[in-house]
Amino acid sequence: MQSKICEMLGIEYPIFQGAMAWVAEANLASAVSNAGGLGLIASGHAPKEVVREQIRRAKEKTDKPFGVNIMLMSPHVEDIVDLVCEEKVKVITTGAGSPGKYMKKFKEAGIIVIPVVASVALARRMESDGADAVVVEGMEGGGHIGKSTTLALVPQVVDAVSIPVIAAGGIGDGRGMAAVLMLGVEAVQLGTRFLVSSDSTAHENFKEAVLKAKDIDTTITGLLTGHPVRGLRNKLTRDYDKMEREEGGKAEPNWERLEELGRGALKRAVVDGDTKNSSMMSGQIAGMVNKRGQSCQEIVNEIVKECEETLQKVPERFLGTKG
Repeated sequence: MQSKICEMLGIEYPIFQGAMAWVAEANLASAVSNAGGLGLIASGHAPKEVVREQIRRAKEKTDKPFGVNIMLMSPHVEDIVDLVCEEKVKVITTGAGSPGKYMKKFKEAGIIVIPVVASVALARRMESDGADAVVVEGMEGGGHIGKSTTLALVPQVVDAVSIPVIAAGGIGDGRGMAAVLMLGVEAVQLGTRFLVSSDSTAHENFKEAVLKAKDIDTTITGLLTGHPVRGLRNKLTRDYDKMEREEGGKAEPNWERLEELGRGALKRAVVDGDTKNSSMMSGQIAGMVNKRGQSCQEIVNEIVKECEETLQKVPERFLGTKG
């Protein structure tokens, strides 16, 4: 189970843990790294000292490579860029924009840069700007999403760039991993599956909601604002849908009204355990996530084993030969 990404990052398995705000902290990131994958700390909109504490906690918990995700729309982005250089973080992923203006600084600090993209054009731009790899995220994923599906987008990006591609969105087990490896990617990124792990500090109410979810239990809000988000259906998503319909019929929508409804909604799910008036960001694979209490090590081991078994079956099933 080796790939260019494993060689580049010094990890055992080509499995990334998604950078889920409020969920992806030091405990989860270090657990995934210790399991042989790449754990990521989500900086979100947190200030520098909060992120520094998480980085140092992760260093105490693992001697394996881990990374930090930088949200480029954060009001603290300049500070976080300085921080990852100061702390000699091995790898960063970026979201909500282009890291081009910081690329020189990252490279001088020896940091591997892997932006998250949702289109072929952006993937090409990131390669041109000097990115070492890209995470291609389909709309099946949880949280902020693009408009293309993983199955359609991934092979187009693989064909368009020469740097390694990591697939994300709609991958929850070894079969999904095998499928995208066949499309030409070098690694996969999972979020929802790790969210419910025993190493995750997310509230048990949130985990239970994901574990009980069915295939049709996620929905997308924020289409009117241009910042769509996928999460589990609840009172908040229904209220948001209603408000979007009301504001969508106006010449000048009340953006503040929509923003106020969603303010702090993710924290209410992850920290407070409010499953009604919160944003329970989750991918469409929630319907197939049903194992309680698994550690990150157990999850990684299971995914790798299932992926290998699936790939070995392909020649025998379709070509009539043993793998």
